[in-house]
Amino acid sequence: MDTTTDVLLIPGFWLDAASWDDVVPTLRAAGLAPRALTMPGVGAGAAAAAEIGLADWIAAVVAEIDRAPGPVVVVGHSGGGNVAWGAVDARPDRVSRVVFVDTVPPPPGANVGEFETDQPIIPFPGWDFFDDEDVADLDPQTRERTAPRALSIPTRVTTDAIALTDDRRYAVPVTVLSGHRDDAEFRRFLAQWGPFADEFTAIADTEVVRPGTGHWPQFSQPERLGEALVAAIQRAG
Repeated sequence: MDTTTDVLLIPGFWLDAASWDDVVPTLRAAGLAPRALTMPGVGAGAAAAAEIGLADWIAAVVAEIDRAPGPVVVVGHSGGGNVAWGAVDARPDRVSRVVFVDTVPPPPGANVGEFETDQPIIPFPGWDFFDDEDVADLDPQTRERTAPRALSIPTRVTTDAIALTDDRRYAVPVTVLSGHRDDAEFRRFLAQWGPFADEFTAIADTEVVRPGTGHWPQFSQPERLGEALVAAIQRAG
């Protein structure tokens, strides 16, 4: 495999670059060059984070794409999926594949506005906030170890609508690592999502892989996540 392949790892909400630490060795062992990112305003105070929005997170990833000497693979976990797809839209000719970890490509105008707050930052709500299926494979020790590492995020990142303008994004191959849903189950589930289903079906090359993990495989099963990423990236090569 080409050792110059850069893999940009975008964390989900409340996470920083260190959340990928246990995944990175598997990628490096496969001859890849992973770069885990921390998004602007993560862990910052209210004053510093108040004006940071989704476009700023996308711009940060685009800057990393522009730094790379060749085509890159972009990986987005959870809320980082919107960021990944926005970066692909901005640089569709520079991305060889995008991998969504337990999330989907958003349609134009979508956001992740499921958190009701009038504050400029959103702290980590704790593991009990999430559905049982999402956290089922996080044992008590893992929850205790990782919760203190979760940081606040700028509220605007969750409420800003994503702007997508370049239809060339549909030519970039997409892999979805879909937790407990196989390809058929995922597509039946997504068919109920209206514009999200339309966005996904417009993509020329899609695959859905069931890794059999919860929503945070970088914590619960990092080697399995790393192997799934390597498999997807090898197909991109």
